[in-house]
Amino acid sequence: MLQGKKIILGISGSIAAYKSAFLTRLLIKAGADVQIILTQAAAEFVTPLTLATLSKRPVLQQYVRDSTGVWNNHVELGLWADAMIMAPASANTLAKSANGLCDNLLAATYLSARCPVFFAPAMDLDMYVHPATRRNLETLRSFGNYIIEAEFGELASGLSGQGRMAEPENIIAYMEAYFAKKEGKPLAGKNVLVTAGPTHEPIDPVRFIGNHSSGKMGFAIADALARQGANVTVVAGPTSHKPHQLSVKVKHVTTAAQMYEAAKESFGSSDIAIFAAAVADYTPSEVANQKIKKSENDMFVNLKKTTDIASELGKLKTANQITIGFALETENEQTNAQSKLERKNLDFVVLNSLNDEGAGFQHDTNKITVLHRSGEVQAFPLKSKETVAEDIVQLLLQRLGL
Repeated sequence: MLQGKKIILGISGSIAAYKSAFLTRLLIKAGADVQIILTQAAAEFVTPLTLATLSKRPVLQQYVRDSTGVWNNHVELGLWADAMIMAPASANTLAKSANGLCDNLLAATYLSARCPVFFAPAMDLDMYVHPATRRNLETLRSFGNYIIEAEFGELASGLSGQGRMAEPENIIAYMEAYFAKKEGKPLAGKNVLVTAGPTHEPIDPVRFIGNHSSGKMGFAIADALARQGANVTVVAGPTSHKPHQLSVKVKHVTTAAQMYEAAKESFGSSDIAIFAAAVADYTPSEVANQKIKKSENDMFVNLKKTTDIASELGKLKTANQITIGFALETENEQTNAQSKLERKNLDFVVLNSLNDEGAGFQHDTNKITVLHRSGEVQAFPLKSKETVAEDIVQLLLQRLGL
């Protein structure tokens, strides 16, 4: 959603200015064209050379560029930008912006901006809770500005984050969600939970029971959802894969029990849940505290069932939620998938068969058949997992009538 966007990043005097380098790198990675404006105080915390190198543009600091009289036109800058971000926004910069003071290039550009402006406050707690600062934040909001606090998704109200600057990843996610909604992305404002990858069930400190799932399919789905504007949270088991879309949030877990707890935590606020993880069906009844030594020809491990995540959350499902499951089968594929669809209260189930060449774990491709609650069955040819993910998201959009 930030691809091709022209972004002004205003950096003011706060110790959190060091985070602006990370934010710049993420903006560039997201495809944005970034122009940085640095206040004199901010230059005490982070150097223009670092920021210019990251942004691939000269950093602007003063009205006048050099002794020839060439100046940085704040009006043109305000017209050029698709968005302006003040990060970190110090108490001083918040006060100037709220009261129309204009004694530096950043303040002048803000007053000239015709684009949405986002503030990421950063200051000492006492300064942050002071009535003057709270009033300034309220004033800025009343002007139509956006306040990004440390807890992503919350506008400035109360004391969330307690003055700490929002993390760069959360600022990017907030911006992408804004543009997704503005540009009419069909899933803008929808919260989606995706589970991905395997789980590892420990036998002792060095051994575990697991499977060959890589997590690639789940992350491909997460990326496809994010491109349609969704707010995506992935609960991922042990995997080396990562989302390409910066707005996707990832919670890392190891065991089936941990995945269940993390998924349950996000499920209540989710509009959609996609259970793409290959969760272990069984886990050792007891885990040895020390490495088990080789002593006999045979070793026996007692196992107990794990919590069926899709089934348990399916019991909590409301009429307004959509759930999608995956079924990897080796025999009686459609019969078993249909049983999962019904038992787990799913809207549709995505069937993979290990009998199909190029499908299943450890492949870059997949071949799926989708069974709908309506009784419809759709078979798809072998495709890349990225394309399969797009197919699944399109089915979801159809289900939503979008």
